[in-house]
Amino acid sequence: MGLTSCFFYPSQPIKSLVVFFIVWKGFLLAVAAAASLVPDYDTSTSLFFDGSYGVGARVPALVKALTRWDALYFMQSMRRGYVFEQEWAFGAGLPVLARAVITVMPRGVALALEPVVIVGLVHLSHLIAILALHRLTIVIYNDAKLALVASALHVVSPAGLFLSAPYAESPFAAFSFIGFLIFAIGQRKSCRRAGRALATVGAGLVLGLATAFRSNGLASGLLFAVETIHCLVKSARRPSLYSLLFIAASVFGGVLVALGSVIPQAAAWKRYCRDSQGSRPWCQRTIPSIYTFVQREYWNVGFLRYWTLKQLPLFLLASPMLFILISSGLAMCRNPSTGRYHRRLVRSLAAVQTLVAVLAITNYHVQIINRLSSGFPVWYWWVAGRILDERTRSRTRAVVLFMVLYAGIQGGLFACFLPPA
Repeated sequence: MGLTSCFFYPSQPIKSLVVFFIVWKGFLLAVAAAASLVPDYDTSTSLFFDGSYGVGARVPALVKALTRWDALYFMQSMRRGYVFEQEWAFGAGLPVLARAVITVMPRGVALALEPVVIVGLVHLSHLIAILALHRLTIVIYNDAKLALVASALHVVSPAGLFLSAPYAESPFAAFSFIGFLIFAIGQRKSCRRAGRALATVGAGLVLGLATAFRSNGLASGLLFAVETIHCLVKSARRPSLYSLLFIAASVFGGVLVALGSVIPQAAAWKRYCRDSQGSRPWCQRTIPSIYTFVQREYWNVGFLRYWTLKQLPLFLLASPMLFILISSGLAMCRNPSTGRYHRRLVRSLAAVQTLVAVLAITNYHVQIINRLSSGFPVWYWWVAGRILDERTRSRTRAVVLFMVLYAGIQGGLFACFLPPA
């Protein structure tokens, strides 16, 4: 049965996933280690470690190989917070989490292990995300095989080495899947009414934390918007105190999701905008967002700004994942393939995934969809379902082959400081 026949036994799903996780990470780290033997295309990593820890500091070569591209911003922010304006483009979640762990370590050990700690946290986050996705699938579909295969697909996500490097993708996926899991548990028939409201608020809190790692987590607010509308319609037909409770919980949960982005924006406003004489241009806007400003100013992110001929290869590179995300999103919107208590949730998750894919085409640096996709569960379920269906299994193997090949090749390029990033 493809993926399942090589590594997995449904009677021991957690053990199977952990073993597969270790094997896959070993493969990717071996690719990174081999690639690091090639002279760096860019010297930013060497300059960072020499400047931060001193020339000749004993930093593991593998950690250096993982500290490429945006990882340098996360590492700098972990060490001394945000200093330059453009650094606010990167979520505060990962640097704050790493700093919190380092703070409780013995001082002499902490400095030497700083780079290792953040890499370790990212790996742990990926493992937690895998296990959370497995449990989420069980809760929604009650299908052990589907849960095992879907979680295995997350292991070999095309995000590849980005789920091992100091990037926000792993913790974002972990918090997102845990948030979706809490939300799904609250939707169960057996869940008490007060428990459902509490689960909705708890899911909002966890998804707000996910948004602190990656701003596209804001799209998860759609779950709460849909739930609020559903409760309002239900309340209009049959008003009750419980309906008002569910409406309040859904609205509050949505607010918590938004706070994951609003709080860092407020901190930036307090730093840059309180002095009207020297304030930055974005301070005067109706919505004074440093994030949208620096993305546009320093990375040329905006509606159709990436639609240039020289970026065509990157659109082609992203097209397989975009096709999978949009196809699976539309398919699962039409047919969530689950019981009545979770159909609305699956449709909402499918809509979130499709929305982010469309935004990647119109607004983002399109190639990042290959790593952003790691934090959305719907396409894993769709691909896993097709693998388990004998009628579509042979065609779907090409998707798995693409994921494995892309992750391996991208890992080697990443470790050499070569695009795409």
